[in-house]
Amino acid sequence: MKRCLIILAIATATVALGWAAFQAAAPPQPALSTYVPAGALLYLEAKDFSGLVSDWNSSPQKRDWVESANYEVFSRSRLFLRLKGAGDQFAAAAGLPSDMNFLSQVAGTRSALALYDIGNLQFLYITYLPSAKSMQGTLWQTRAKFEPRNAGGVAFYVRRDPESQKEVAFAVAGDYLLLATREDLLAGALQLMSGSKDRTIETEQWWSQSVAAAGSTGELRMVLNLEKLVPSPYFRTYWVQQNITDLKQYSAAVSDLFRSGKEYREERVLIQKKLETDQSAPPPSARDGRELVPLVPGGGDAVASDLVRLVPENAGFYEARAYPSPDACFQLLETKLLAPHLGPAPPSKLAPSVQLSLGEAGSGSDLEMRIDQSPLPAAAPKAISALKQLLDKTSTIASLEVQFTDRDKTGVFVRTRSAIVLASGSEWDQSAVHSALVDFVQPGMTASQLGVEWQARTGYQQLDGLWPLAVAAHGKDLVVSDDPALMEVILANFNRKVDAKPAIFVAGFNHARERENFSRFFGLVDGPGNSEPTYPGISRQPQFFSGNMASLSATLSDVTKESIVVRNDGNKVLQTVTYEWAQ
Repeated sequence: MKRCLIILAIATATVALGWAAFQAAAPPQPALSTYVPAGALLYLEAKDFSGLVSDWNSSPQKRDWVESANYEVFSRSRLFLRLKGAGDQFAAAAGLPSDMNFLSQVAGTRSALALYDIGNLQFLYITYLPSAKSMQGTLWQTRAKFEPRNAGGVAFYVRRDPESQKEVAFAVAGDYLLLATREDLLAGALQLMSGSKDRTIETEQWWSQSVAAAGSTGELRMVLNLEKLVPSPYFRTYWVQQNITDLKQYSAAVSDLFRSGKEYREERVLIQKKLETDQSAPPPSARDGRELVPLVPGGGDAVASDLVRLVPENAGFYEARAYPSPDACFQLLETKLLAPHLGPAPPSKLAPSVQLSLGEAGSGSDLEMRIDQSPLPAAAPKAISALKQLLDKTSTIASLEVQFTDRDKTGVFVRTRSAIVLASGSEWDQSAVHSALVDFVQPGMTASQLGVEWQARTGYQQLDGLWPLAVAAHGKDLVVSDDPALMEVILANFNRKVDAKPAIFVAGFNHARERENFSRFFGLVDGPGNSEPTYPGISRQPQFFSGNMASLSATLSDVTKESIVVRNDGNKVLQTVTYEWAQ
């Protein structure tokens, strides 16, 4: 018996060693990008696409989202209708429905999607799917409806819809399933698989630069040719962030998604364009605080990341920036603390209403009206406040904004508490700060000196009126807050020690803490619009904040926190976005 066990152990070890040797000798599988022809605008690759599709289909987030007001509004949006129209055209050309069942059939493990035209959604899709499984799918079963072609010694099939002139082509090459909306893209991919030396996406500069700058590949990788994407009118129309001006400075970008336990992490790399610089001009950071080039290497970056140690544990939102401009600092103080209610209304994007009349377009007296001159004299230039002058002559290295919401004792009203920290290159003049703040807020608060006298507190000064504005000049750091308790926590955190890498931008959002207050606040703001529709059978449009956004927040209620860290590394901008999940 003992001899049998020894023989079995030796045999098992031999098989294991043989398999390990085979694995070591077997050539690594080529990257799918080697089969993608040049000219793509976007490349998306997944290590296990079928696993991602399965996770999404079984997730509670999908179930909640398709039943939410957010999805209801999205399903009526122009973008959704355009995508639905493209899906219908694909289904007409392929002769089968392009639904989730079809997606599950063509989803393999290693998969890549290359997009060549945004407007017409022309793409090439390659996935590693055993040929036996590919031939069991609906696509292969309906190949008799397609016209046969051949490229690289592999047969493929093409079908064109006579009405829309859209075409669908597919092929099964070994254990790869290929699907495209252009015949030449599929033929080109098959030629590359057969060993052709045609240009691939890997030979293009935007690809090689961005991929070389990125780290390890995540579960999902997206590579973007921003130099071609950004000028596209479709991209400018449907890009949700609407930050086209900011994106113009980049030529390419890579984003990798990593999932581990309760954390999703996205690593982004953006490649800046090479710009001609004027040697006589001041450094970018001296002209505009939004630029990414630091004035002093390591200075503002280190200070901005160090300011994060002042953020309270229960903060709902924080944002630290390196080298903010004086205008940005002034606007931060004005809008968040000193005069949040002031400012013009945002421009409306709705067409003006038309008042129907008897058809009279005007009268004879209208001919006497001058249309080449302004009807009112131009307003006199606004005097520059003492606060603005103080910030203009101060070298601000970094800024920190902290906010959170809480409810009053009755639980009815939701209030926002804020604090601003400005880090300077030299110590702040406390008397000048006090004088400038009073000069700014006094006209809107009192006709005399009531409520605008400073009273000493432990470590800071506070106005003696009903508005508890507090300020503390802590060496080179200036702290201004509308909540004394928040001020005390921030001052206590100056003693905290952190080891943070330099960063030009750091921000975080505590979704778990702010979600209920968000819904409560905008439920009150949107209250008058929450009445039932006047006419039965006509569904009302959900209110944007209390209906649309609140339902999206509820769908993602398991996302407890989000944070982003941005660093500058030569001609690269590195961004790390982290999502923490409750489960």
